[in-house]
Amino acid sequence: MRSLRRQFLLDPAVTFLNHGSFGATPRPVFKAYQRWQRELERAPVEFLARRAPGLLAKARAVLGAFLGTTRDEVVFMTNATVAVNTVARSLKLGKGDEVLASAHEYGACDRIWQFLAEKHGFQYVRQWVDLPLTTAETFVEEFWQGVSERTKVIFISHVTSPTALVLPVEAICRRARGEGILTLVDGAHAPGQIALNLDESGVDFYAGNLHKWCCAPKGAGFLYARKDAQDLLEPLVVSWGWQSEHPGPSQFVDHHEWQGTRDLSAFLSVPDAIHFLQAHEWEKVGAACHELAGYAQAAVGELTGLPPLNSQEQEWFGQMVSVSLPSQIEPDVFQARLYEEFQIEVPLIGWYGYVLLRISIQGYNHRRDIERLLEAMVALL
Repeated sequence: MRSLRRQFLLDPAVTFLNHGSFGATPRPVFKAYQRWQRELERAPVEFLARRAPGLLAKARAVLGAFLGTTRDEVVFMTNATVAVNTVARSLKLGKGDEVLASAHEYGACDRIWQFLAEKHGFQYVRQWVDLPLTTAETFVEEFWQGVSERTKVIFISHVTSPTALVLPVEAICRRARGEGILTLVDGAHAPGQIALNLDESGVDFYAGNLHKWCCAPKGAGFLYARKDAQDLLEPLVVSWGWQSEHPGPSQFVDHHEWQGTRDLSAFLSVPDAIHFLQAHEWEKVGAACHELAGYAQAAVGELTGLPPLNSQEQEWFGQMVSVSLPSQIEPDVFQARLYEEFQIEVPLIGWYGYVLLRISIQGYNHRRDIERLLEAMVALL
């Protein structure tokens, strides 16, 4: 991991423990991104009108293989929030229907469902599961208590944003499929952190980011749709792919890929990001990051005396972990002081009465980064 620090453009003066928010792009991937931008500007009509469909198809093929699917079941989107919007706005929900989510969902996506619930009259239900999380079976059973005969959709994060917990989404998706409930998984933090096989997961729709743990440029995300669920989706932006005079092999891709003139460079750089991870044996890197995240969780817990959000089994988190801080702390103030006084970039989150410190560990981090965080916390606490 030591040599990986030089691969990133991050400011060396800052202890960066917040890869989970916007990611960070390695130098060779950023170079590829700029190369695509130059090609676009050198011949805009040739690039967008003639080359783009073929280039995007090749990039989707690499992405599909990485996600355990094919290029016709996945389409590029700028981020997971756009992908969630695409699905949520397509589904025909109304009065008497329910959408079930966990209490751990990302705020922006919570607002999508709240907005649509107010507009269309369905209920958005957040199911609480007691902490600390113990076993996957217990989580599924407690979460399933929120299911009713009115539940039409389950929306759940693969890796939660506030609490950084890896949820057993495959078990939930398989059970939902058996009961005729559609599933949408928010995978904003999963690709690059968790190995995925979407075709085997049982999920109907999966929204993901690639600019986070895949280290692709900002503006690279995707939407996966199971083949026999694709007809349920409507394009968020209607453009030339709708009722195309030259349809491709996938109507799903036709309807959602082209949204008018935009820079496609982030999408086209995704294969470079995936190849970067593969070339640097990211499975080993991720395991080392997970170990360091476990150390951070234990060290902060020892400092505060507060229990973890999960049992001792470390499969509940990956390279990102949230730890509790004393409830009297003001998150915004504490986060600002960490950055301004100690040059440590790490988020604090207020969540259902908890104050959570979310620590992200990427290949460029070292144990000394955690030691700096602990020193700063001792000074501030």
